[in-house]
Parts: sequence; C-alpha cells; structure tokens
Amino acid sequence: MFVVIGEALVDLVGQRGSRTLVAHPGGSPANVALGLARLGDQVALMTRLGRDAFGEMVAAHLTASGVRVDGGRDDGAKTSLAVASLAAGVAAYDFRIEWDIGDLAPLPVETRCVHTGSLATVLAPGAGQVTDLLERERERGRVTISYDPNVRPALLGSPEEARPGIEHLVALSDVVKVSDEDLHWLYPDRPDEDVARDWLALGAPLVVVTRGGAGVFAVTAHLELTRPATRIDLVDTVGAGDSFSAGLLDGLRRADLIGGARKEALARIDESSLISILDEASLIASITCSRPGADPPTWAEVEAARGARPPARQSTGIGPG
Repeated sequence: MFVVIGEALVDLVGQRGSRTLVAHPGGSPANVALGLARLGDQVALMTRLGRDAFGEMVAAHLTASGVRVDGGRDDGAKTSLAVASLAAGVAAYDFRIEWDIGDLAPLPVETRCVHTGSLATVLAPGAGQVTDLLERERERGRVTISYDPNVRPALLGSPEEARPGIEHLVALSDVVKVSDEDLHWLYPDRPDEDVARDWLALGAPLVVVTRGGAGVFAVTAHLELTRPATRIDLVDTVGAGDSFSAGLLDGLRRADLIGGARKEALARIDESSLISILDEASLIASITCSRPGADPPTWAEVEAARGARPPARQSTGIGPG
C-alpha cells in the first residue's frame, strides 16, 4: 500500500484577470494519491480537511476514485484554498492554507511506500510533524520514501533559506522527483543535472528531473538518462507534475521496486526498466495536461493511450510543479 501525507485543498481556477473561478479539488499530495488510486494502487491519504462544504467536496472526489482519506481531527479547521490563475495554460498560485496534521502515528503495517512534499513539508507546524515521521521511517528502513519538493516560492522566503530543509528531506528519501523550475529557483546558477547528481550523493538512490517540453532527466549511481517529452494538445498543466509522480511510483511498484526490502534493487535499476517507467509516467502526465485541471487518467485510459496518438499542435512533457 501507498501512504501519501500532505495537503488536500480546493483550487479556485480561472484565467488571469477573470472574475470567474471554478472550484476543483486539489493539493499536490492529494493529486498524487488520486493518480495512484486511478492507476489501480491501494492508497491512503493522511491530510487535514475542514468539516465544511469544501472539505466534503474534496473527500468525495478522492474516495470516489478509491483513495482512503484520513482528514484529521475535527477542531473547527477550514479546508484550505489555492487560487490558480491560468495564462497560456500555465498556473500561478496564491495560497490560503493552514497545515497542522498533529502527531502522526506509525504507518500501517501493509505500507510499502510513503510519499510527501509540497506545502506539507514547508509550512509549520505540520512540516515538522511530517519530517519527524520520515526520519523515523528512514531509520526503520521498512518503506520506500518518495519526495517531491514542488517549490512554492511565495511561501519559502529565499532560496538560501529553503535549501537546507529541502536537502535534508532529499537525504531521507529513496525516490525524488523535482521539476527544473524548482531547481532553477533553488539553485539559479547551476545546471539541473549537476544538482540532481548532488542530491544523489546526499543519499537518494533515484532522482528524476521533469523539464516540461524538454522531457525528463534521471540519475542513479549507475545510470544517467534523458527522455523526450510526450507530444500532446496542451489544455493546462494543473496537476501534471503530480500525475508524473503517481506514474513514477506506480511504475516502480509494477517493477517490484517498492518497499524496504527492494531498496538495493531500486538503486540498481537497469536502463530498460527505467526508460519504460519514465516514458509511462510522462504519458500519464501528458494525458492530464490534455484536459482541464488535476484530472489524472485511469489505468484503462493509459492503456488506450499507448496506441497511436495523433500529432499535436503543442508539446509538453510534465509541466511545472
């Protein structure tokens, strides 16, 4: 089973300058959980939802696809909001969020992978609670730890302030997915390939950099790969990076590379397996980009899309985030 820890919220999405906003369930970790469930994985989301109309909408959306939702304690909290302004299909976010998940119990015994990232790992007090759990799980060595920084500069201060915490989480992780935009903000004067290699040296056996229309770069101790983007008709990039993360983790699971007992095998993943996993994750992300909002595909849709895909007028890989 996968356990995802992090924010679930409502995205209020509209074109930049528009007076009309449409409510969509969102939050990067929640989107990853949704993507995993739609791909057929057993997944639980540990989050914080208010007992309000927005919280009911988010919970219903997730459970309808098979996500087991733990919305946290009922203490009068309100469901968080993110206002997403679209320009040429690319979203910029303004957050209204509180993140206090309380003391996190040990993961269920059937857990083989825990994923987290985004706001859940930077906003106090919840960020400290999540980090404590990852430190415990790293020491126990029972599960694969997956991390996506999904950087939100407006909430992080300066890159110099943000880097130590992010690098600490990278060192705790087994699988790190990060966008080139995240790396360019964190390390503005460095090529993303060099940063990925440094993160590998911190202790993460697999680091994957998504580059939008330029494709994907991945590095392990034995491999470096660059894969092209999947061509699509772009609608928007909302949830695309999260769909890639779900596809990446699902692919690793299908290759029997998830779980504490498989960490050495993950570090030694062969080239053909990694290519297959990366290409399928890109396809999954591209399907999400081809329709509005964070709407990841089901496994049946992925299988159907493996057939002939028509030439696209605009190409993208994973999109930012």
